[in-house]
Amino acid sequence: MLKIKPQLTLIFLICVGISSCSLKQSTEVRNDFKKYYEHYKLEGSFVLYDQQKDKCIFYNQQQFKQSFSPASTFKICNTLIGLETGVIKDENFVILWDSVVRQNPNWNGDHDLKNAFKNFTVWYYQELARRVGGEKMKYWIDKANYGNKDTSGDIDKFWLKGGLRITPEQQIDFLNRLHDNQLPFSQRSIDILKKIMIVKDTLNYVLRAKTGWAGNDKEDFGWYVGYLEKENNTYYFSNCVRSKDLNNKDFAKARIEITDSILKE
Repeated sequence: MLKIKPQLTLIFLICVGISSCSLKQSTEVRNDFKKYYEHYKLEGSFVLYDQQKDKCIFYNQQQFKQSFSPASTFKICNTLIGLETGVIKDENFVILWDSVVRQNPNWNGDHDLKNAFKNFTVWYYQELARRVGGEKMKYWIDKANYGNKDTSGDIDKFWLKGGLRITPEQQIDFLNRLHDNQLPFSQRSIDILKKIMIVKDTLNYVLRAKTGWAGNDKEDFGWYVGYLEKENNTYYFSNCVRSKDLNNKDFAKARIEITDSILKE
């Protein structure tokens, strides 16, 4: 275990959980990012980890260690577990629709893995989790050191309404280990996941990311997490947004648009 001197405690608290983070890492606070959240009438936090500079850029750093349900960002880990256990063979593996008509019309039909990931199709991943089973699911979440590793609650809801929680810090750490192939999954499983995570692939950069949305009767909270590869560098990000207005019509798009604005800046 790493031993640190008392005067380094604050730096350690900022950096622990980011696998490539060192005690020499620099940090920057950007309070001006608040304007992006205020534009959509949201609260939230943002962290960007620049791997080459070993630097973290924060907005609302106080939320860096606060835990939330991972919601659909758990699909990143869930995909790896499904592939590694053989429950799903590859990105083209189809699970037949159960004929239950849901609010999102994109969900009403048969789905393969790549489309379920793209369309954040909840029922597909719920069925995947049921097929994996509680014992194997817990084993792989522990092995991957994902979030608080709490799978209490129903096997098909624990990442939505059960005990599983994750912090922005842990999101960055997991993405960093994914990018560097340091997760306890086969290279084949990791390669398939990386392929279906691609949001944009341009001549200048490749962006891989995942959204998430959960909440309760008092507050909505959502995620947009991922990493951007540009030239010889990788930038990891976690955007966590919150709203007490449960009817905020911009909530879904704001997660992505706030991130895009910050990355451009």
